[in-house]
Amino acid sequence: MARRKADESEGLFRPRHPVAQPLADRMRPRTLDEVVGQEHLLGPGKLLSQMVAAGNLHSMILWGPPGTGKTTIALLLAQQSGARFKTIAAVSAGVAELREAVDEARRALDLEGKRSVVFIDEIHRWNRAQQDAILPQVESGLITLIGATTENPSFEVISPLLSRARVLVLKPLEDADIATLVSRALTDRERGLGAMGLTIGDEALAEVVRFGAGDARRALGTLEVAAEMAQTAKRGGITPDDVTEAAQHKALLYDRSGEEHYNVISAFIKSMRGSDPDAALYWMTRMIEAGEDALFIARRMVIFAAEDIGNADPRALQVALAVKDAVDFVGLPEGIIPLAQGVTYLAGAPKSNASYRAMIAAREDARKLGALPVPLHLRNAPTPLMRKLGYGEDYLYPHDFGGAVVDQNYLPEQIEGRTYYTPSDRGYEARMREYLGRVRAMRTASRASAAELGKKRRD
Repeated sequence: MARRKADESEGLFRPRHPVAQPLADRMRPRTLDEVVGQEHLLGPGKLLSQMVAAGNLHSMILWGPPGTGKTTIALLLAQQSGARFKTIAAVSAGVAELREAVDEARRALDLEGKRSVVFIDEIHRWNRAQQDAILPQVESGLITLIGATTENPSFEVISPLLSRARVLVLKPLEDADIATLVSRALTDRERGLGAMGLTIGDEALAEVVRFGAGDARRALGTLEVAAEMAQTAKRGGITPDDVTEAAQHKALLYDRSGEEHYNVISAFIKSMRGSDPDAALYWMTRMIEAGEDALFIARRMVIFAAEDIGNADPRALQVALAVKDAVDFVGLPEGIIPLAQGVTYLAGAPKSNASYRAMIAAREDARKLGALPVPLHLRNAPTPLMRKLGYGEDYLYPHDFGGAVVDQNYLPEQIEGRTYYTPSDRGYEARMREYLGRVRAMRTASRASAAELGKKRRD
């Protein structure tokens, strides 16, 4: 039993298979003093340092790019606070694993008087129901929650949970931080590559730092492959060519935070816009297979439905919203099924950006012309004073007229007659185009009749 407890508390600090263990994992800091970077949180007198000094750990969400130390900091905070530590991977765990962690926390508190820290990696992958399940335990103080996420918590973490946890932003590591980690790994004989006796010049080191791009895990992964290549070639030092070749071997086809992320999502949107469901499905599955957040894809589909389909098929927005709710409800892997349905529907729907272009034009006038006064006949008149001032006077109620259409101006006087929305002749929008054409013709005819009647009266 004692050995099992030790294993639970040490977590990732206990290497089980050193030979297969990646360099980045072997070199994980064992104390907060070994952590490189994040001085704004771990420096003297900073928030996390004060928490550790006071021995009072609060629930928190660690938000930052990959490879910036979220998992390491969580583990070390729990270790140095003396709390029992339990980790849950949100990508594979559900409510059952959470209930088990809560039961263990309750036993630890009752039997040992020991508090428990539950670390949820990639907490943004939990849907609302799963996040709701942990809320009472955080609120009661039974567990201290540390969540890690690469996504904006404002969008991915429910508000009640955010209000009970501090959101701490981790920054990408500086070049000097990455260089420090690389040098440490090259010289550490116990956990690093020190036994290889390799050196690295300034140019090669700069290449490792560049390919790391603020991500310690990526930098150390590149270094590990480059070191193996240098050793195989029986060179005493790592060359820039080794680093470049190693980085190519380690590069992902899709990087959620890099250029390829924007390239693939762009291809996805443009494939739907081009009414090619096959290409759209390919790019969507590429993103999912690479670990992209399904809700990110669903949000882009909602925007697309309104921007590129619009009133050509008003159901498209309903479908996109239903897909977003379905993905949020069931999560992955099953969530890819409603995603596929939504992608094929949006790609196969008639397209029109007329409402989007109308919005752009109206927004330009609103920004350029400022707060133009509302015409008196359109103003609300809830008080006698307002009615006396002419508010609402001469307003014509459309339902009192044939076809519910009456010649009446609904714009400020300065832009009277402006047309923003011109429906296309595609899908349902063709019917709107026909209807609005009739409405505008009726208003024109009514205006002409009124003008003719006024002329006769003057004559």
